[in-house]
Amino acid sequence: MPDTNLADPTLLKFGIGQPVPRQEDPTLLRGQGRYTDDVALAGQAVCVMVRSPYAHGVIRHIGTEAAAAMPGVLGVFTAADMAAYGPMKSVLPLKNKDGTPLINIERGPLAADKVRFVGDPVAFVVAQTRDKAKDAAEAVEMEIDALDAVTEASAAAAPGAPQLYDHVPGNVVLDFRFGDAGKVEAAFAQAAHVTTLSIRNNRIVVCAMEPRSAVGEWDAAEGRYTLHVGSQGVFGLRNQMANDILKVPVDKVRILTGNVGGSFGMKASAYPEYACVLHAAKLLGRPVKWTDDRSGAFLSDCHGRDHETEASLALDAEGRFLAVKLVSYGNMGAYLSTVGNLMGTGNFSKNVQSNYATPLLLVETRNVVTNTTPVSAYRGAGRPEANYFMERLIETAARETGRDPVALRKLNHIRPDAFPFSAPSGSVYDSGDFSALLDHALEAADWDGFAARKAASAARGMLRGRGLGNFLECTAPPMKEQGELVFEADGTVTIVTGTLDYGQGHWTPFAQVLHQKLGVPFESIRLVQGDSDRLVAGGGTGGSKSLMASGAAILQAADIVIEKGRRAAGYVLEAAAEDIEFAAGRFAIAGTDRSIGIMDLAERLRAMGPLPQDVPNSLDARTVFDQAPMAFPNGCHVCEVEIDPETGLVRIDRYLSVNDFGVVVNPMLVEGQAHGGIVQGIGQALHERVAYTEEGQILTASYMDYGLPRADDLPSFGFESAPSPCTTNPLGAKGCGEAGCAGSLPAVMNAISDALGGQHIDMPATPERVWAALRG
Repeated sequence: MPDTNLADPTLLKFGIGQPVPRQEDPTLLRGQGRYTDDVALAGQAVCVMVRSPYAHGVIRHIGTEAAAAMPGVLGVFTAADMAAYGPMKSVLPLKNKDGTPLINIERGPLAADKVRFVGDPVAFVVAQTRDKAKDAAEAVEMEIDALDAVTEASAAAAPGAPQLYDHVPGNVVLDFRFGDAGKVEAAFAQAAHVTTLSIRNNRIVVCAMEPRSAVGEWDAAEGRYTLHVGSQGVFGLRNQMANDILKVPVDKVRILTGNVGGSFGMKASAYPEYACVLHAAKLLGRPVKWTDDRSGAFLSDCHGRDHETEASLALDAEGRFLAVKLVSYGNMGAYLSTVGNLMGTGNFSKNVQSNYATPLLLVETRNVVTNTTPVSAYRGAGRPEANYFMERLIETAARETGRDPVALRKLNHIRPDAFPFSAPSGSVYDSGDFSALLDHALEAADWDGFAARKAASAARGMLRGRGLGNFLECTAPPMKEQGELVFEADGTVTIVTGTLDYGQGHWTPFAQVLHQKLGVPFESIRLVQGDSDRLVAGGGTGGSKSLMASGAAILQAADIVIEKGRRAAGYVLEAAAEDIEFAAGRFAIAGTDRSIGIMDLAERLRAMGPLPQDVPNSLDARTVFDQAPMAFPNGCHVCEVEIDPETGLVRIDRYLSVNDFGVVVNPMLVEGQAHGGIVQGIGQALHERVAYTEEGQILTASYMDYGLPRADDLPSFGFESAPSPCTTNPLGAKGCGEAGCAGSLPAVMNAISDALGGQHIDMPATPERVWAALRG
């Protein structure tokens, strides 16, 4: 953690640990943000996609003649026009349990031989206006021979199921195993008690506030593409577009991302529309824009979650956990997204142990293709689900064996003196005090006062239940990250880094880190993340790692600034560089009152003429931080629900979380991130579910049919911190962006199960489902 100088009053306002409001909010609240659809370039044309109305079928013919002849139409394109472009595919080097690699699926920009889900793009139209493009898209003729469809992963893997690909026998792209099956089975065989639950991890639509949009440009003179697009990191997306899809050198592609209205994993990678607008821009010699509408987003945006899991926990006679086992089907949808294979495999394996000293684990997952929208990462990406499985198992095991669920958890918690703790997942936990945090949460939530509240509910004819979500996440996947500091001529300092803010509020905490480290005026700090031309490295934003990656890179760059500043200040102050000290934003000659501020020094260097060879001509610094190990945020959520037994309606009455996010740079933003994750977890637990017909038609294709949590569905959230600083990164921070989901899924569903007398029901716990459970 950077040195803190509390004698500096600005650190009391803008330093690490202060609740500084987000700097971008005034601009966004005034409607002055610049999202992709706000990009309006001279001569810009409009693209509209033509999508399959069938979930599965053989393409016999795509007729474009009538559409191409319509007024204002500039071009109609099919798969034949896009044949030269490379595929989108899985990038994960995962292997089957027999050691063979997964079966990859290469997806072109447009479907060529078959359509495999409702919404699969088969053509696109470019016209002078959106209305003309939409009219022409409706005139494209599709001759498709419909085939039987399959939408559930387990059904797709069953004998006799419709086959999506000739090279994917049984529709199984990956038969994954992690763990020693023999040892785990032996542990289950000798267990005094085994708890098993069949759990459905319901498919959800991401529902980002801003639909996807893209604007393609082609510079004929430079032979260079520019793509304006919402993303989670321009460096990685540029590499994917250049290397995999456009097949050009990376310096021939520029990605520009402005403000992004939410993503949650969905906008991280390339989509078919991006190659389409770039192809049309090059062919037509003018910019081309595509913007999805909400109905299109329900079909074409990658969905999240969707696993069928049998979860089992083995306990000895004293209640200690011997082993945990997950056997799952993972629904990949019709194509493999970039990281779609990860959630039910690596992330289940890393996270199901949570904060418990379980010595053995086994994860077996069959990832299966179906006639549904492809699945990719969604807030937490397998980590919330794994914690949910474990917490439901513990709660059920406690009830089955007559144990107190709190005592059972504490019996099995990893002890503070066990760190560093080597988990069977391969992770090495560095810090935490899980039982103390649990006690903190129980006291803050008035756990002991529950009986009185339950009686009060009963007096009103209501059922009441309480639930815990005692979670731990493995976050911050190691990736290199750029840290660059530029002292601008206008007196500002620009941070350049390769994470990307799509709602998190990076500008403020990054500025707090830099302000505390260098004493640079907080209000003078700017942030650049969304221009691939400015980056030499960048892992993007995902996996709750931004502060650990970019924060560490900023600190590393700041150290370079200080080293350069000592040499420069020595020259300016006429002293030896080794006699220069730096503190609180000033370079001073040791033992004297002669000093110069860092901003004044930067200005002096700009104004000076030629300098000696050993004196830097600026304080600018660029570095690449070489990946910190994972961090392990953890916490405990406590939820109380009331259920109306006449209607099955669930109302969340009380909710509190206590979290260990290590060093908290900005408590206001961290609490906001927790609130957002909690609400998305509540949405999955109570409201959200994608439903398909047997023919593969989506039934929940608009907000008329797809439920999202509303403000009046939610209580006020209690939020408290119990930090154990992380030892694996220089800030001591742990990721917070996805932890709200990891705690809320089990807390809400355990509370509902408690109100139902221990009965297990699957998410979403809709009134209909709860009402039916109450009636057996």
